[in-house]
Amino acid sequence: MKLWAGRFKKELDPRTNDFNRSLPFDSRMYRQDIMGSMAHAKMLGKCGIISKEDCNKIIDGLKGILADIDNGVLQFDDVSEDIHTFTEGELTKRIGEAGKRLHTARSRNDQVALDIRLYLRDECDTLIEMLKEYVGVIAEKAAEYSETVMPGYTHLQRAQPIVFGHQLLAYAEMAMRDIGRIKDCRERMNVSPLGSCALAGTTYTLDREYVAEQLGMNGVTQNSLDGVSDRDFVLELASALSIIMVHLSRFAEEIILWCSGEFRFIELDDAFSTGSSIMPQKKNPDIAELVRGKSGRVFGDNMALLTAMKGIPLAYNKDMQEDKEAVFDAVDTVEKCLTAFIPMLDTMRVNATNMRKAASFGFINATDCADWLVGQGLPFRDAYKATGELVARCIELNTSLEELPMEEYKKVCELFNDDLYNAIDLDKCVRDRTVLGGPAPSQVKFQAENLKKRLEKI
Repeated sequence: MKLWAGRFKKELDPRTNDFNRSLPFDSRMYRQDIMGSMAHAKMLGKCGIISKEDCNKIIDGLKGILADIDNGVLQFDDVSEDIHTFTEGELTKRIGEAGKRLHTARSRNDQVALDIRLYLRDECDTLIEMLKEYVGVIAEKAAEYSETVMPGYTHLQRAQPIVFGHQLLAYAEMAMRDIGRIKDCRERMNVSPLGSCALAGTTYTLDREYVAEQLGMNGVTQNSLDGVSDRDFVLELASALSIIMVHLSRFAEEIILWCSGEFRFIELDDAFSTGSSIMPQKKNPDIAELVRGKSGRVFGDNMALLTAMKGIPLAYNKDMQEDKEAVFDAVDTVEKCLTAFIPMLDTMRVNATNMRKAASFGFINATDCADWLVGQGLPFRDAYKATGELVARCIELNTSLEELPMEEYKKVCELFNDDLYNAIDLDKCVRDRTVLGGPAPSQVKFQAENLKKRLEKI
């Protein structure tokens, strides 16, 4: 039976029912729906709104339903409109009249607002743990490759020497901020809207704080209209998930480049690569490509949520049913991406020789050459110009700054001497960048260890 039966004289058209029902996707919130109902029933009993006997019957009945769904004994039907209808109908079937008292002082509006908060709260916890594992893998890899020299890039052009560990740690810092955003979102969503009812609260004397406490929530919503009519916490989570996918997609793009024959910086494990149906030599970074592609899917979910919410007046509107499929899909997609990405990253092999070879070309120590001149007393702008002329000369002679004869240096500036060659040595260039957050091996090792300590505090 529909929870809203009584006003209507005709049965709902099957086509309308199929279009209107949300059980196929909101059934995943069954645990949260039941836990919320149990807390609500306890409060009704505590406040004397229902009898202790009915309260106990309701709670025992809900526990039985939860256990049966968990064990696969109880299946969701093809008729119930939503998870709330299904649970209440099953409860009434099992315990009789007492089941009909569960919905006292509650609407599906505040009930679903609670369910989605509880469900997404749990998913936030899962996401945080997955991101922590991801950062942990990066920290281990960064420490392992803290002395592996490679070119750093701007505009996809070789720019300055760094170490591979430093490059990896950049993505770890992004992920740490992602964790922070998820934690912040979790904090804001973790308040109970129960007691808001349809929009205007109730004349029953409720203990809303007791319900929130039972559910491990931080408090209650302060306005009944707001409690049932906003989904900004859903929008916030979808936005945070989109940013996670931006970061994963950028990392995936670099992995794809590094796997290519033009770079050959890394090789992915066979377990996380695929081949070609026609070209037997191919080893494709499909996991990274899929992660990159799925970012657009999460962005689409985010935009769908924003669009669904942007024009609806207070309070609840049926449009808000559209929040679930989009945010569920965004959460599922990010979790699936992390599930594949983490072991792919953990098992990749690094070609340090090719990284070092790439660093030897492209004049990535030119800034160090200019800095050396500054140390000899030349203004930086003049040092910059002189080094640019030297790079042009190297290109003409098809050589590098390290191999350019000193007489060529002195043609440009008399301040040059043989000490320069030590200053522009790639290993020294990297070692000397000991500024906090820099790419020196000593700094990268420190950053990796510090990252592990930061993870322990989350």
